[in-house]
Amino acid sequence: MPHYILFDTETTGGSAEDRIIQFGAMIFDHTGNMETFDEICHSDVEIKLEAMEVHNITPDMIEGKPKAVETSFYKRINELNSPENFLIAHNIKFDLGMIQKEGFENQLQIIDTLRCAKHLFSELPYHRLQYLRYALKLYETEKQEAQKLNITIKAHDAMGDVLVMKLFLSKLVAKCREIYPDYNPMEKLVALTATPVLIKTFRFGKYKGQEIAKVASEDAGYLGWMRKNMQDMDEDLKYTIDKYLGSDNSY
Repeated sequence: MPHYILFDTETTGGSAEDRIIQFGAMIFDHTGNMETFDEICHSDVEIKLEAMEVHNITPDMIEGKPKAVETSFYKRINELNSPENFLIAHNIKFDLGMIQKEGFENQLQIIDTLRCAKHLFSELPYHRLQYLRYALKLYETEKQEAQKLNITIKAHDAMGDVLVMKLFLSKLVAKCREIYPDYNPMEKLVALTATPVLIKTFRFGKYKGQEIAKVASEDAGYLGWMRKNMQDMDEDLKYTIDKYLGSDNSY
């Protein structure tokens, strides 16, 4: 019987040296059994002020707490670490990268609700979790769900974000059944996670708001310049630019 692990982390920051200081997670199966985890953990890495501004976790709150590898969630995810189970997060590359810093070697199937949102709700201009919370009216049912699970809702809190993610996952599953009726929805979400998104319009820069296909036909050199010079470009934008430039990346 597969288990579905929805999780989120809060960290000391977003750089290579940063580490986890909070796990929020829900683990459930087809029978409705639910495990919840809301754990603050200690790190020797100093919490950056910019990170505190987001999650409100201060150094005194992590003093005396177990390390990430000593938490109940970390132990449980290792117990479930097999290909029959699913690991789910919004922008999973970041959160998975964080637990891998603690020695976790992933064997689970991966679902990134961020990339799946871009595929299945492409009409929306943004796909941040809090944006989806309001755009899809998830907030209308989250209080009832939180009470049922005895969860306190707080924005930019690992557990609060996991609750929103759980509600959004239901939307993704329903959308998959609508668009891909011949596929198992969870397996399709895994496939979509592994499929880069073809972005339609620029959301920054001098061509912000314009269709990338149009820019490619009129100013392909700009796309080539972006591809060559933007070191932090995300995978979807790389895929999109390469798609429009074809095999010629010699700009």
